[in-house]
Amino acid sequence: MLNIATFIKLLKESFRDLLPIILVILFFQLIILQTVPEGWQGTAIGLVIVAFGLAVFLLGLEVGIFPVGEGLAGDFARKGSTFWTVLFAFMIGFGTTVAEPALFVIAEKAAGISCGKIDATTLRMVVALSVGFAIVLGVWRIIKGHPIHYYIIAGYVLVVAVTPFAPKEIIGLAYDLGGVTTSTVTVPLVAALGIGLASTIPGRSPMIDGFGLIAFASLTPMIFVQIYGIAAYEMAGGAAVVAADTLTQASAAIQGSVAADPTILACPPPPVLDFSIGSLIGGFFSVVKDVLPIMAIIFFFQYVILKKPVENLKTVLIGFVLVMVGLDAFIIGLEMGLFHLGETMAYQLTRGDSVSIIYAFAFMIGFSTTMAEPALTAIAKKAKEISDGKVNDFVLRLFVATGVAVGIALGAYRIVSGGEISYFIIVGYIIVVILTTMAPKYIIPIAFDSGGVTTSTVTVPLVAALGLGLATNIPGRDPLIDGFGLIAFASLFPMITVMLYGIITEKMGVKGEHELEVLHELEMQHALESVNDMALSTVNVDGTDTRHSMKLAFSAIHIIVPMERKEEAMLSVQNSGCSGVTVMEAHGMGLHKMQGMYDRIEHEITDANLMSIVPTDHVDDVIEHVIHDLELTTTGHGIAYSYPVSHLKGLSLKKEHLV
Repeated sequence: MLNIATFIKLLKESFRDLLPIILVILFFQLIILQTVPEGWQGTAIGLVIVAFGLAVFLLGLEVGIFPVGEGLAGDFARKGSTFWTVLFAFMIGFGTTVAEPALFVIAEKAAGISCGKIDATTLRMVVALSVGFAIVLGVWRIIKGHPIHYYIIAGYVLVVAVTPFAPKEIIGLAYDLGGVTTSTVTVPLVAALGIGLASTIPGRSPMIDGFGLIAFASLTPMIFVQIYGIAAYEMAGGAAVVAADTLTQASAAIQGSVAADPTILACPPPPVLDFSIGSLIGGFFSVVKDVLPIMAIIFFFQYVILKKPVENLKTVLIGFVLVMVGLDAFIIGLEMGLFHLGETMAYQLTRGDSVSIIYAFAFMIGFSTTMAEPALTAIAKKAKEISDGKVNDFVLRLFVATGVAVGIALGAYRIVSGGEISYFIIVGYIIVVILTTMAPKYIIPIAFDSGGVTTSTVTVPLVAALGLGLATNIPGRDPLIDGFGLIAFASLFPMITVMLYGIITEKMGVKGEHELEVLHELEMQHALESVNDMALSTVNVDGTDTRHSMKLAFSAIHIIVPMERKEEAMLSVQNSGCSGVTVMEAHGMGLHKMQGMYDRIEHEITDANLMSIVPTDHVDDVIEHVIHDLELTTTGHGIAYSYPVSHLKGLSLKKEHLV
């Protein structure tokens, strides 16, 4: 709803999302590092601009894009046209990814660091195409009802297969872009489309089939971007070698010491931010160009395909304008605030004496930002709702946040130690595949989706800046090769922790609310049947002429022992508290002794069968007493058993049995 109260609410939520980051930064700056960073005023202003930009952006989404997009998703799910549903899925995936603010920032950083080998616009188009393809694949899976893990495992195999052929400079970036694509714009629309389809198509479960589209959108960019990197570096290879040789010779001529490291002059320094009126207007029109595809997609499907007018058209158009203004402010604030903050912290941490501080900072940033992530909160609540309470939303967020924290800390260790990112990621995917075979089915799509929603608008810039800052300030590290990858770790490890959460809850026997109700009903029914089984019994009281009719459960106890132990058994039964016993003669034999079914066998009395009827509450005491006296469990000479009886008349009981 478009009003000041909604904006204030969103503004509070934006500052709330930034608060954990600020608290962690302040703690490390003032307590651990005990320094005040230079230019902190500009960073603070940038953070305020980020909060305001994010609030305006989200307000525009709520009043402009989400209502129309969710309505379209529901209409296409009800329409039942596979072609238009698939086409709509592709266009939504493509359009929302092109306008993704986090992708815009990462693409620009990658282009700057790669000296132009990577084109920012082309990279964004490749990622957008991959997400469009992913959503189509996910929608097709829902329509056909295929298990999600077949697709995901096949996708990971492709990622691993492409990685050895991709340039080192592109691998970390490709893995990172798998997490960047599923953020503020994409997640709500994609989740609504998947759950809407699964709820509408007969035979589909919103819990098992509705989730998973976000996982597809996280997976395919890793493949597409690596393929793009192979093509981009192959075409730029010759020119890059010539440029490197020229720069090396120039460096040697000017300063011999620099010649030892030709990469120093390989790229020009990053441009200084220009906040002039012209640059701000140019930035705004660049954002307009990115948002227009979403408007075109939505209005085309609304008016041309569904032939329905857009409700509250004026409000929707205002929402789109707010999206553009908020996105522009958000990007400006990122450059001033979060990116500068991350790079500054990385520089200060690398100047310290202990690398443990770097890992601790990475862990705390990962955990705090994830717990405050709005996209994760929305998905967790939806998971709890659809799972009927079997998935606890807060516990799910804890497991996801722990996974992100461990992932970013491990990613920081990878940068510090200089390890190959592909080794870490491949081992992580192997663990994911193994856990997929062990985890309950309902948690698998949620786990895969959780890996995508953790790296969102607020988290990505800071984490990316931290990685680039570490790679820039640690000797022997290349920002392009080593700087990217933290986001990939932050996307991978929540899949592992969430599947572990599912395995743990399954082992603990956690039930959903409906399952608990059904179980309670069964228990009540069983209890009622047990009461009904207590037929009205008439018993005599020993030593009196009194008779009682009562609802009381009785059981018969049989003690079968060799005939020579009959007296011993009778004495034991009497001492156990039974008021009477019936002794029957019996003959026992193994069936292997029978030569044929119709053979006549002479039955010799060998055993005594002692039977007593007692209240069911006393059965355990009687049998324990008898088997102890007769040593039935050690010698094996005899057996004892019981079974319930009903409609009992004429039994004599002791008074204490009636209490």
